Amino acid sequence: MLLRFGTFERITAVAALTCLIVAGTTGAKSHKKKPATPNQSDFAYYLLALSYAPDFCDEPTGVKDPRECGKGRHIGFVVHGLWPQGENGRGPEKCGSASPVSQSIIQQTLKYIPTESLIQHEWSTHGTCSNLSVADYFTAVRKARDSVSIPKDLDQPSQKLQLSPAEIEAKLAAANSRFPPGAFRTSCYKDGELQEARICFNKDLSPRPCTASAGECTIKTVTLLPVR
Repeated sequence: MLLRFGTFERITAVAALTCLIVAGTTGAKSHKKKPATPNQSDFAYYLLALSYAPDFCDEPTGVKDPRECGKGRHIGFVVHGLWPQGENGRGPEKCGSASPVSQSIIQQTLKYIPTESLIQHEWSTHGTCSNLSVADYFTAVRKARDSVSIPKDLDQPSQKLQLSPAEIEAKLAAANSRFPPGAFRTSCYKDGELQEARICFNKDLSPRPCTASAGECTIKTVTLLPVR
């Protein structure tokens, strides 16, 4: 009887220990962190970036598509993108998988963004963070661009211009009186040529002032080459 009692105690102890191990393992799994995913709503406003084609086409790097850089095209500013922007820093990028943009949307957008590859890139990198469908995002791109007037002397110069960033921004502001002060910024290449005009919008696409996160060209004089 003593032998049988000792055996039963051993079996009970083993069973209890097994339960504790299983319970501990289960508890550990339940507290395992899930992979972080980008927060699509985590941005403050939109930044519309308008690339100045003559200066971009003059730069030694980057793909130069003839639809943007070919002689006789007379292209000035083109849409680089509509970017979700942080109040105090860059906004989110690549917020999940992106299906290819449909040909119908591409055809509607080529008037604004000059190449299919850039359209696809802007959707996958920035559009997926906008909380909008692909159709609504590119509608927003077109609406934002259509709301901005660019003076002809900036958009279609026949000779090289030398202007300060403040002068460029003042010309844009004068042509867009409904935009508040500080809604326009410039960015430039290291060689002093104009890279982009940047315009800031609320999420409903009403104009608003930019913040420091939109950047600013600090070169004293910026060069705008004539259109090709």
